[in-house]
Amino acid sequence: MAGERRRLTGLAYRLLGSLTEAEDAVQEAYARWYALSPRRRADIASPGAWLTTVTGRICLDLLGSARMRRERYVGEWIPEPLPDRTEWPGAGPDDPADRITLDESVGMAFLVVLETMTPAERVAFVLHDVFRYSFAEIAAIVGRTPAACRQLAASARRRVRAAGAPAGPAAGQAALVRRFREAWEAGDIEALVGLLAPDAVMTADGGGLASSIPRPVEGGERIARYLVGMADRVPALTLLERTVNGRPGLVARHAGVTVTVAAFDLADGRVTRIWAVRNPDKLRPWNAPAPS
Repeated sequence: MAGERRRLTGLAYRLLGSLTEAEDAVQEAYARWYALSPRRRADIASPGAWLTTVTGRICLDLLGSARMRRERYVGEWIPEPLPDRTEWPGAGPDDPADRITLDESVGMAFLVVLETMTPAERVAFVLHDVFRYSFAEIAAIVGRTPAACRQLAASARRRVRAAGAPAGPAAGQAALVRRFREAWEAGDIEALVGLLAPDAVMTADGGGLASSIPRPVEGGERIARYLVGMADRVPALTLLERTVNGRPGLVARHAGVTVTVAAFDLADGRVTRIWAVRNPDKLRPWNAPAPS
């Protein structure tokens, strides 16, 4: 069942944008499986399909309540950033984040677009376009007809197209992120402005638990000045290049603790979007101690 749990966790993370909630949803699905009688379990031809259906329904319910919670959220809400556990000493296969295959469907830009969808659109789109489930299978999860599910996925697909083209090659992004880090460390506002698109936007998520900007910062020069000012206020900040949701990003550490994880979106060789997660509850995978 280990491979099944990995797949379910990956599905739930894409649906919920939260590793913590994804783990809880999968755990609940397994609890319901083991609550069945041995005879009932034996009668189920495909346990994997059963677990997928239950996990999808749990996520659908959570998405409905999440909308209300996020309306009360302090500041901007950004999906939880995922580390690439192979970059961390001591990381092992038991880490929840290691159960999620990193590809374009967990990129921060993609997850942010998913947040604009209705719960039903999100479930139909992720199950069909990412996990290749049929609309008949999806209909059993969302409680609608296959034709309605097809329409939901089509509507979601239009949202994705409207949000822009997919990210460029990771190699090019890595080089740009490296130059960005070097300019930030040097406090070089002019260099940062040159790396940022004029209409770039930076969004930060502190969740009321860490200091952050309450609203997005718009404009390359404003972002550059904000970042340099922040570095001046916290002179002991260490910037590290790390993989964030499968793409090159930056991690800021202070006194050995990860305090910010930044994901980037690029276009035409410049940074167009920065998502900076500072909410410590969302940074737990980045601060998990390595096994001794």
